[in-house]
Amino acid sequence: MNEPRAWSPKPPLVVVAWIGAAASLLIAVLSDEVTTKVLLGIATAVLTFVAGHASYVRPRLAVDDSGLTVGTLAGRQHLPWHEVKVRLVHNRRLGREVPTLELDWARGQDERLFVLTAADLGADPRDVMDVLHALRP
Repeated sequence: MNEPRAWSPKPPLVVVAWIGAAASLLIAVLSDEVTTKVLLGIATAVLTFVAGHASYVRPRLAVDDSGLTVGTLAGRQHLPWHEVKVRLVHNRRLGREVPTLELDWARGQDERLFVLTAADLGADPRDVMDVLHALRP
Protein backbone atom coordinates (compact mmCIF):
# COMPACT_ATOMS: atom_id res chain seq x y z
CA MET A 1 0.00 0.00 0.00
CA ASN A 2 1.55 3.29 -1.07
CA GLU A 3 -1.09 5.90 -0.39
CA PRO A 4 -2.90 6.31 2.93
CA ARG A 5 -6.68 6.04 3.11
CA ALA A 6 -8.59 8.75 4.92
CA TRP A 7 -12.16 9.39 6.08
CA SER A 8 -13.74 12.72 6.98
CA PRO A 9 -17.21 14.18 7.40
CA LYS A 10 -18.88 14.66 4.03
CA PRO A 11 -18.08 18.13 2.63
CA PRO A 12 -21.72 18.95 1.76
CA LEU A 13 -22.72 18.44 5.41
CA VAL A 14 -19.94 20.74 6.57
CA VAL A 15 -20.98 23.39 4.05
CA VAL A 16 -24.62 23.12 5.18
CA ALA A 17 -23.52 23.65 8.79
CA TRP A 18 -21.52 26.77 7.84
CA ILE A 19 -24.45 28.12 5.79
CA GLY A 20 -26.84 27.40 8.67
CA ALA A 21 -24.54 29.25 11.09
CA ALA A 22 -24.34 32.27 8.78
CA ALA A 23 -28.10 32.30 8.15
CA SER A 24 -28.99 32.03 11.84
CA LEU A 25 -26.54 34.82 12.65
CA LEU A 26 -28.01 37.06 9.95
CA ILE A 27 -31.59 36.43 11.09
CA ALA A 28 -30.58 36.99 14.75
CA VAL A 29 -28.99 40.33 13.87
CA LEU A 30 -32.00 41.44 11.81
CA SER A 31 -34.60 40.31 14.35
CA ASP A 32 -36.38 42.76 16.65
CA GLU A 33 -37.39 40.21 19.32
CA VAL A 34 -35.03 39.46 22.17
CA THR A 35 -36.16 35.82 22.42
CA THR A 36 -35.44 35.27 18.73
CA LYS A 37 -32.01 36.86 19.09
CA VAL A 38 -31.14 34.63 22.06
CA LEU A 39 -32.36 31.39 20.49
CA LEU A 40 -30.75 32.08 17.12
CA GLY A 41 -27.58 33.20 18.90
CA ILE A 42 -27.43 29.81 20.60
CA ALA A 43 -28.14 28.07 17.28
CA THR A 44 -25.36 30.11 15.65
CA ALA A 45 -22.88 29.10 18.36
CA VAL A 46 -23.77 25.41 18.11
CA LEU A 47 -23.67 25.34 14.30
CA THR A 48 -20.38 27.26 14.26
CA PHE A 49 -18.84 24.78 16.71
CA VAL A 50 -20.09 21.75 14.73
CA ALA A 51 -18.92 23.18 11.40
CA GLY A 52 -15.61 24.33 12.85
CA HIS A 53 -14.96 20.94 14.43
CA ALA A 54 -15.79 19.10 11.20
CA SER A 55 -13.49 21.44 9.26
CA TYR A 56 -10.61 21.33 11.74
CA VAL A 57 -10.34 17.57 12.33
CA ARG A 58 -10.15 16.66 8.63
CA PRO A 59 -9.28 13.89 8.03
CA ARG A 60 -11.00 12.33 11.04
CA LEU A 61 -9.32 8.99 10.45
CA ALA A 62 -6.37 8.13 8.22
CA VAL A 63 -4.59 4.82 7.82
CA ASP A 64 -1.19 3.88 6.43
CA ASP A 65 1.36 1.10 6.84
CA SER A 66 2.45 2.30 10.29
CA GLY A 67 -1.01 2.59 11.83
CA LEU A 68 -3.99 4.89 12.27
CA THR A 69 -4.08 8.66 12.70
CA VAL A 70 -7.10 10.18 14.42
CA GLY A 71 -7.94 13.88 14.14
CA THR A 72 -9.21 15.49 17.35
CA LEU A 73 -9.57 19.03 18.67
CA ALA A 74 -6.30 18.50 20.54
CA GLY A 75 -4.51 17.64 17.29
CA ARG A 76 -3.66 14.48 15.43
CA GLN A 77 -2.81 11.32 17.33
CA HIS A 78 -0.94 8.49 15.63
CA LEU A 79 -1.88 5.01 16.83
CA PRO A 80 0.56 2.26 15.81
CA TRP A 81 -1.19 -0.92 14.67
CA HIS A 82 0.19 -3.01 17.56
CA GLU A 83 -1.23 -0.57 20.18
CA VAL A 84 -4.80 -0.29 18.93
CA LYS A 85 -7.80 -2.61 18.98
CA VAL A 86 -10.45 -1.86 16.37
CA ARG A 87 -14.05 -2.89 17.06
CA LEU A 88 -17.36 -2.41 15.34
CA VAL A 89 -20.08 -1.79 17.94
CA HIS A 90 -23.83 -1.72 17.30
CA ASN A 91 -25.95 0.52 19.53
CA ARG A 92 -29.70 1.09 19.53
CA ARG A 93 -30.58 4.73 18.94
CA LEU A 94 -34.16 5.89 18.45
CA GLY A 95 -35.29 2.39 17.55
CA ARG A 96 -32.51 1.88 15.00
CA GLU A 97 -29.33 -0.11 15.25
CA VAL A 98 -26.43 2.28 14.62
CA PRO A 99 -22.88 1.01 13.99
CA THR A 100 -19.90 2.86 15.45
CA LEU A 101 -16.20 2.22 15.01
CA GLU A 102 -14.27 2.05 18.29
CA LEU A 103 -10.51 2.47 18.42
CA ASP A 104 -9.23 1.31 21.80
CA TRP A 105 -5.63 2.53 22.23
CA ALA A 106 -3.30 1.64 25.11
CA ARG A 107 0.39 2.38 25.72
CA GLY A 108 1.56 1.61 29.23
CA GLN A 109 -0.71 3.50 31.63
CA ASP A 110 -2.12 5.75 28.88
CA GLU A 111 -5.45 4.69 27.41
CA ARG A 112 -7.90 6.37 25.04
CA LEU A 113 -11.11 5.32 23.38
CA PHE A 114 -12.07 6.94 20.08
CA VAL A 115 -15.67 6.40 18.97
CA LEU A 116 -16.32 7.28 15.33
CA THR A 117 -19.77 7.45 13.77
CA ALA A 118 -20.88 7.51 10.15
CA ALA A 119 -21.08 11.32 10.41
CA ASP A 120 -17.44 11.46 11.60
CA LEU A 121 -16.21 9.17 8.86
CA GLY A 122 -18.43 10.23 5.96
CA ALA A 123 -18.87 6.51 5.30
CA ASP A 124 -20.52 3.48 6.85
CA PRO A 125 -18.37 2.29 9.79
CA ARG A 126 -18.83 -1.31 8.56
CA ASP A 127 -17.14 -0.41 5.26
CA VAL A 128 -14.32 1.40 7.07
CA MET A 129 -13.87 -1.63 9.35
CA ASP A 130 -13.52 -3.90 6.30
CA VAL A 131 -10.81 -1.62 4.86
CA LEU A 132 -8.97 -1.48 8.20
CA HIS A 133 -8.98 -5.27 8.52
CA ALA A 134 -7.68 -5.60 4.98
CA LEU A 135 -4.87 -3.08 5.58
CA ARG A 136 -3.81 -4.18 9.06
CA PRO A 137 -0.46 -6.02 8.96
